[in-house]
Amino acid sequence: MSLDLFFDPKSVAVVGASRQKGKVGREIVVGLVSGGFPGKIFPVNPNAEEVEGLPCHPDLKSIGTVPDLVVIVVPPKFVASVMKECAAVGVKAAIVITAGFKEIGAEGRQLEDTVMQIARRAGIRVVGPNCLGIMVPGRKLNASFGGDLPAIGGVGYVSQSGALLIAILDMARANDIGFSTMISIGNKSDVDELEIMSALGQDDQTSVVAGYLESITDGDRFVRQMEKISQDKPVLLIKSGGTGAGARAASSHTGSLAGNETAYEVIFDRAGIIRCDSVRTQFDYAQAFVHQPLPPGRRVAVITNAGGPGIMTADAIERKGLTFARLTDETIARLTENLPSAANVNNPIDVLGDALHDRYEFALDVVLSDPGVDAVIVVLTPQAMTDCMETAAAVLRAAKKIPDKTILASFLGGLKIAEAARLLRRGGVPQYDSPESAVTTLRVMCDYVAWRNRPKRVVKLFPVNRRKVEQIIERHLRRGVREIAEMESKEILEAYGFVTPKGMIATSAEQAAGIADQLGYPVVMKIWSPDIIHKSDVGGVKVALNSPQQVMDAFDLMIYRIPKKMPGADIHGVLVQEMCKGGMEVILGMNRDPHFGPLLMFGMGGVTVEVLKDVAFYLAPITAEEARDMLTRTKAYQLLEGVRGQEGVDIAAIAEGIQRLSQLVTAFSEIREMDINPFVVGPEGTTPVAVDARISVEKT
Repeated sequence: MSLDLFFDPKSVAVVGASRQKGKVGREIVVGLVSGGFPGKIFPVNPNAEEVEGLPCHPDLKSIGTVPDLVVIVVPPKFVASVMKECAAVGVKAAIVITAGFKEIGAEGRQLEDTVMQIARRAGIRVVGPNCLGIMVPGRKLNASFGGDLPAIGGVGYVSQSGALLIAILDMARANDIGFSTMISIGNKSDVDELEIMSALGQDDQTSVVAGYLESITDGDRFVRQMEKISQDKPVLLIKSGGTGAGARAASSHTGSLAGNETAYEVIFDRAGIIRCDSVRTQFDYAQAFVHQPLPPGRRVAVITNAGGPGIMTADAIERKGLTFARLTDETIARLTENLPSAANVNNPIDVLGDALHDRYEFALDVVLSDPGVDAVIVVLTPQAMTDCMETAAAVLRAAKKIPDKTILASFLGGLKIAEAARLLRRGGVPQYDSPESAVTTLRVMCDYVAWRNRPKRVVKLFPVNRRKVEQIIERHLRRGVREIAEMESKEILEAYGFVTPKGMIATSAEQAAGIADQLGYPVVMKIWSPDIIHKSDVGGVKVALNSPQQVMDAFDLMIYRIPKKMPGADIHGVLVQEMCKGGMEVILGMNRDPHFGPLLMFGMGGVTVEVLKDVAFYLAPITAEEARDMLTRTKAYQLLEGVRGQEGVDIAAIAEGIQRLSQLVTAFSEIREMDINPFVVGPEGTTPVAVDARISVEKT
């Protein structure tokens, strides 16, 4: 069933309607009446004859018709019986305002389960329980206790918190933000955030989808659906809480670095969701996306009547990675000819402190006509001669003349600019309290445009030996062994096209020396034990061994010392392997988030990765372009390219390694976390080597 009965009902029944002021049941009826709801309103209360001048019904059956929407606001112990009434008369949509369900603990959860069993059997869709309700200003529907309807606008808002939604409503009224829909989903026992946001994505009256979420019900479906919505409309979300991804102890470097926040940052990035750190920034972004065209590029011009704020704006533009527009000779000539000689006609354009509205309007007309300008930020300080209201009107006129370019305003001050700021907002030009906020908003808009224009996602598949990996994983799961030892981990990597160093297991010092002679010096030695994950922590790694004696000494030392440090460890021997000569060490890794799936990681390799935390994450499966982008997000990328005359490494080879890893962990959901560390990569054209690997598996 669609959600039309929630957003556009022709009749609403309020079960638990009250005549008593301050009662939620009364406020909901008042909201429907005062909001001008054009359909039928049926208060239901066996102990009242009328509520707000409307005849009251003792129960749903006595109404004589089936209401499109029922709002339930009775004590929690009576909700189940009301839901049975809904089922008996054929109701198909209900909002349960009542709290006291799973949010209070086990008893409430059991009660909520009972209510939902009744609803599901009858095919009743439910919003809530424990919610504020629904507001649809364009249809004059106020099925909530949030007060008066907000202004009509292009923002569709979904919130998991009813209390926050009330605060958002108040802030919106103060900032002239209008809404197509506002909906509180509460415990989301049936209708969840994804279903609401999908509906808003298809709603012609909604141009921006926004919300506040504490949890996400179905991570994989959320990512896929949000990616579709973001392609057509910006999605602005505040996200609090966590996924629980970090609850299980992580054994890999990747696992220890991939926390709740990382998972959300990664999936929001993949789905094109714009994450907001506050309601304030959410409103900043929303007013721009609703009222202004998307900027075709990052070239920004600034018009100001004060040097200081102009410099502040210039600094913010540079910090945010935007570009100062280079004005054409014709633009500069026109500005020079018509502005005072003391004015600065180069970007930022300073029209001087005595500028009236006509000077601003002229400068705006000229600059907006420049083909090298994608967006303009208008800055004003209220000096003694400044006519703020007239200047605001001039900005609006200029915006109408050239409606295909982005215009943001930052009129600085308080009381002196208050009316002008309101005029700008109501006229469709977003107004910001500081130039930095305007620049940040413009950067977000530019990033959204870049995301929408990204290349079509094509995930490359490499020829692999899938059966080999299946056998190794099945064998471990059968034996109940979670950690796959290094040798078999490398077999898995080899099956997916990675090159690993040659090596063999030695169980005696003499055997270790013999293996080293076969491999050629120098060699590396590593303790071989399924119980020792971080070998270097216990002295279980020795490198650059150049003779049989060094090899035998290293073997004896490991076998003697390590059992004292880890008495319970099951030591099978020592791995002797060839040592990679030269190259740069990086780490490739994966941690499987319980909601969103495999998070890939890239960073500089070795033991310092957890200290430096210079890493990038991305959600698998990954494309070649996305793998390359992962590398550029780290500070170490410059080292990979080569600095101060040093030769760079084969960046394409690292990106291919990430893609091969992505294919592996996408194919095998049993792999919970893994590291390839170090992954040694050399100059362009050389073959990278997976020197060490760690893989953990679990039954799915």
